[in-house]
Amino acid sequence: MDWLPTIEGRRGPAYQRIVDALADDIAAGRLHQGRRLPTHRALAQALDLDVTTVTRAYAEAGRQQLVEARVGRGTFVKAEAAGLRRTAPPPAIDLSMILPPLPEGADLDGRIGATLAEIRRQSGFAPYLAYQRAGGSAAERGVAAEWLRPRVPGLTSDRLLVAPGTQATLAALLLALTQPGETVLCEALTYPGLKAAARVARVTLDGIAMDDQGVLPKSLDRACKRSGASLVVLTPTMHNPTTATMSPQRRADVAEVIARRGLTLIEDDPYLFLDLAVQPLATLIPERTYLAASLSKCLAPGLRTSLLVTPDADSAQRASEALRATMQMSAPLMTAVAVRWMQYGGASEIIGIVREEAAARQALCREVLGEATFAAQPASPHIWLRTPSTWSSDQFSTMLQRRGLGVMPGEAFAVSETVPHGIRLALGAARSIRELRAAFEIVSASL
Repeated sequence: MDWLPTIEGRRGPAYQRIVDALADDIAAGRLHQGRRLPTHRALAQALDLDVTTVTRAYAEAGRQQLVEARVGRGTFVKAEAAGLRRTAPPPAIDLSMILPPLPEGADLDGRIGATLAEIRRQSGFAPYLAYQRAGGSAAERGVAAEWLRPRVPGLTSDRLLVAPGTQATLAALLLALTQPGETVLCEALTYPGLKAAARVARVTLDGIAMDDQGVLPKSLDRACKRSGASLVVLTPTMHNPTTATMSPQRRADVAEVIARRGLTLIEDDPYLFLDLAVQPLATLIPERTYLAASLSKCLAPGLRTSLLVTPDADSAQRASEALRATMQMSAPLMTAVAVRWMQYGGASEIIGIVREEAAARQALCREVLGEATFAAQPASPHIWLRTPSTWSSDQFSTMLQRRGLGVMPGEAFAVSETVPHGIRLALGAARSIRELRAAFEIVSASL
């Protein structure tokens, strides 16, 4: 028995559940053309079903052109089925996208409504419907620099840009700082958006070995020597997906390698504001670092606002030109909302609420799953769940999908062919604590 369909959690009669599992496994690439399937009797025994049920399932699969029966030889996946793609129904609970975890009483709608009403009273919306300066106005950059200065001491507004989200920022920086065919260093597991941006920029990502504190300095040093790369992209705080966070000593060691090897660093730090204790690498090697501090994971992704700290004013000008060439400008009205929240305390208040809710949701995770099964940081909006070594993370996530739960498998983050056994669950994607508990119970039962 080298194939066993997962029929638990599916709807319909047993024979139809076998057919659906067969079609899904063909579509996912787990069953290839010419693959021999178990005999009717063997599959019936394995599933504790009547042989007639399996016979009916194979007959229906044949009718749908999924398999073919060869007299005296058995049942095989058809060649035509290799190109089959079935669209799975959306999961009942989807924890695949990281969102800021907010309690039901946070009233983000009310906060946004009040801020928009204030903007309308003061100036009207018309000024925000015209073209704006790429990187934000002088006033917006001044407010943002003042708000960020406690985390980046000495920051001046001429080094800072208000950018239209970190994804656009990463793409623009790769296009501005690299040439097609170059190698860019990053963690062995990295944000899928960086992989997408690298494809657009036509650069090759080279993954660096990690532990529970992020990249290993010696591995980074060896990768520099091996690849000849001049650019490295790192997420040192609440790494996506593993939540690994660099200690002060690790940050100092990594910064030393970057400086000694003459690298330029893009510090992708969307979780910086959720951890009050960490020091950005940009404060250790400011002359070599572009720090992208996003508001998506701590306030709201729809604001499409990221703060980009550059090495100097000239670098800020070049980055502004790259942003203008790729995205023209940030959405002015959303930028105005974000800047007002930074200026009048709303941003810090919401971030505090997100920290507390993340801690509460992690407590629920420990209650249902136990602490030994996952990695997290005190305020991380996602967890990294270790999965059974006998299953690939893609297989495990597929089983969860069939049971109504959407997650992100380790394959989505892998830079090389080596994939760890783990999945990422986004705590803030659940619409309520009740829904999150239901999601964890699905994971627990599956484990």
